[in-house]
Amino acid sequence: MAVGTALERDYNPLVLRLTTFPKPTIAALNGPAVGASMNIALACDVVLAARSAMLQEAFAKIGLVPDAGGTWILPRLIGPKRALALMMTADPIGAEEAERMGLIYKVFDDTSFRADVTAFAQRLATGPALSYRLMKDALLASLTNDLASQLALEAKLQRQAGFSEDFAEGVAAFREKRPPLFKGR
Repeated sequence: MAVGTALERDYNPLVLRLTTFPKPTIAALNGPAVGASMNIALACDVVLAARSAMLQEAFAKIGLVPDAGGTWILPRLIGPKRALALMMTADPIGAEEAERMGLIYKVFDDTSFRADVTAFAQRLATGPALSYRLMKDALLASLTNDLASQLALEAKLQRQAGFSEDFAEGVAAFREKRPPLFKGR
């Protein structure tokens, strides 16, 4: 069976797109995220979950290897030993445990999940889009940079952000004690 073809054609481009997308990406899990769907969710910038959600690296149950970035993303989030154990055992992880492990940012009650996710997304949508993009660039570079290189990159990105309209608006809003109206420039 040529399972690698679908990965190369569909899943891998999606994971790369999610990790490099210039705007914040949110995975909202209100049920099981098993196998590739877990790894696609982890490729998003923020993972939110309903209390009843569940994650599972189920590949070992069918004799496969984690894909869709799972062998790269998961160890970076929770460490290689714990990641390998989850891959080998295919143990399911409830939302609250996943939050404790650092796989999920916030867990919401099932009854308020939709409203809570919408409010969270709206909060990000009104934020400083340029700063978010620069944060994502810095974070991605930090995975391969040494400290000196990362410090230099932070200075470069901070310089860019410091000349932005959003920075001027943020400072003005702070001084005027009002919410900022960011434009992403």
